[in-house]
Amino acid sequence: MTTIDLTGEVAFITGSTRGIGLAIAHALYDAGARVAVVGRTAGPAQTVANELGERAAGFACDVADGTQVEATIGAAEAALGPISILVNNAGLTRDNLLLRLTEEDWDLVLDANLKGAFHTTKAVIKGMMKRRKGRIINITSVVGLTGNKGQANYAASKAGLIGFSKSVAKEYASRNILVNCIAPGFIQTDMTAALPPEASAALLGEIPLGRLGQGNEIAGAVLFLASNLASYITGHVLVVDGGMVA
Repeated sequence: MTTIDLTGEVAFITGSTRGIGLAIAHALYDAGARVAVVGRTAGPAQTVANELGERAAGFACDVADGTQVEATIGAAEAALGPISILVNNAGLTRDNLLLRLTEEDWDLVLDANLKGAFHTTKAVIKGMMKRRKGRIINITSVVGLTGNKGQANYAASKAGLIGFSKSVAKEYASRNILVNCIAPGFIQTDMTAALPPEASAALLGEIPLGRLGQGNEIAGAVLFLASNLASYITGHVLVVDGGMVA
């Protein structure tokens, strides 16, 4: 069986202090990569980096702020080396029905989930072009494919991320920069754990596999797309949802 070895690679993972992002950080680190753990505040990011080991470093960054992103990418490359794997995982929700959705909550979600990926991708792409090598993996959502009541802002941001990824994939394929998306379904998190039993049962009824996904199952998909096993895949959306939107 082929073992994925990312020794010598440097991964920059946004939103990697907890949840899916944390699982991704562990997976890439365990495969040998040097890992930049990125969160909104320095404390949790440094804690995770310390837990991972000497090949990791923690950074605070608001990805919606382009100036912060440029500075953080520079600091990460100074500490760990040129970034060869970018994972855009940072995101947030501000759910409400359209008529109750404020412009502030619309902007907040689009800035974090979509503009953030624009800032980070733009910041790493020149170096990847020069080295003629790079992997950009954007964490979108099945909601970006199907829509969802009460999540017009979130669904728009995740659908936009898919269109963004496909466009960048076409622009930079000639430089061997591969850009793909992973669309998770419902994953076991603090939020899903707090659902009342009837809501949880209804949710599981929509999933053919009959269970929620785990963070390490999303991390496994990231590990695949970051590896040489996926060297002929770009512009793709890999859905990891237990068959929900099959």
